[in-house]
Amino acid sequence: MISDHALCGVYAAAVTPLKPDATLDSEALPEFLGFLAGRGCHGALLLGTTGEGPSFSSAERMEILQAAMGVRQQYPNFRILAGTGTPSLEETASLTQAAFDLGVDGVMVLPPYYFKKVSDDGLFEWFRQVIIRAVPHGGYLLAYHIPPVTGVPISIELLARLKDAFPEQFAGLKDSSGDPEHARKLGQVFRKELLVLNGNDRLFSLALQNQASGCITALANLASPLLRQVWNQTNLDEQDDEAQTRLNAARDVLEAFPPAAAFVKEILPRQHHFPKWGVRRPLLPLSQALVEQAVERWMQLSYV
Repeated sequence: MISDHALCGVYAAAVTPLKPDATLDSEALPEFLGFLAGRGCHGALLLGTTGEGPSFSSAERMEILQAAMGVRQQYPNFRILAGTGTPSLEETASLTQAAFDLGVDGVMVLPPYYFKKVSDDGLFEWFRQVIIRAVPHGGYLLAYHIPPVTGVPISIELLARLKDAFPEQFAGLKDSSGDPEHARKLGQVFRKELLVLNGNDRLFSLALQNQASGCITALANLASPLLRQVWNQTNLDEQDDEAQTRLNAARDVLEAFPPAAAFVKEILPRQHHFPKWGVRRPLLPLSQALVEQAVERWMQLSYV
C-alpha cells in the first residue's frame, strides 16, 4: 500500500493558460484544472517548471493561485500545490505565506539557485527560516530536488535534518533528479517517513516500489489516466508493466520536443480542444515544422 499522507497521489505539473499577449487567462485555469481532476489527478502543482513559475512576478503568482481556487467549486477535494521558491529568502517566505493564506494544500520550494556550491548548513538555515516564518501548522512544504536545472542538489542528509526539525511541516520532496539510484536510496533511507513525489514518468513504477507516494509530472497534463492506473495498481500491491511501458513511450515524445510547456500547449488544443496558449519568454513556441512532427508522433500513441 502507498503512504496515506494527505498529499500522496498523482499531480499534474500544470501548464499556465496564457492569452496571446502572454497575460494570464484566469477564466481558463479552473476549467483546465477541472479537466485534470476528471482524468484522475488528485491535484496539480501550479507555478512549477512546466507552469513557468519563475517567469511570473509575485503579484502574478498570487493572481494565478487565486484563479486556481475556482476549481474547488466543482471539485472541492482537488489539491493545489504552489511553487513558491525563489533565490530570495524574503520573497520566498512572503510568497509561501500568501499561498497558504489563499488556501493551498502545500508549497513546493526550490533551493536558492543563484549561488552554487552552498553548504548543507546554509541550505538548512534557509529552509528553516521559510518554514518558521511561513508554513502554518497543518501546512506542508516540499523541497524541489531538480539539480539539472538549479545546480543546487538537496542531499539525503539535508532531507533528514529538515524532517527531524519539522516532522509535520516538512513533508518531503519532489524528486526530479531522473536518477533511479537516487529513487532507490530515498526509499531505503526514509521508507514511508518522507513523502516522495516522483518527477520522471519513466521512474514512476520504480519510485513507487521504493516507497514513493506519487508523482508530479508534466506528462500528467496529457496522460494522467495512465499515471493513475499505475498508482492504483500499486495501491493494490500489483504492478502494471504495460501501463508503465506506455508511459515511457509518451515520455519519449514529450522529451523529443522541448520545452515541455510549449509541447503540452500544442497538444492540448488538438486532442482536448483547449485554446492555443502561449509561453512566456525566454521560452519560445515550437516551430511549425516541429509542431507537425510532435503532433504526428503523439497521435500515434492511441492510448493517451
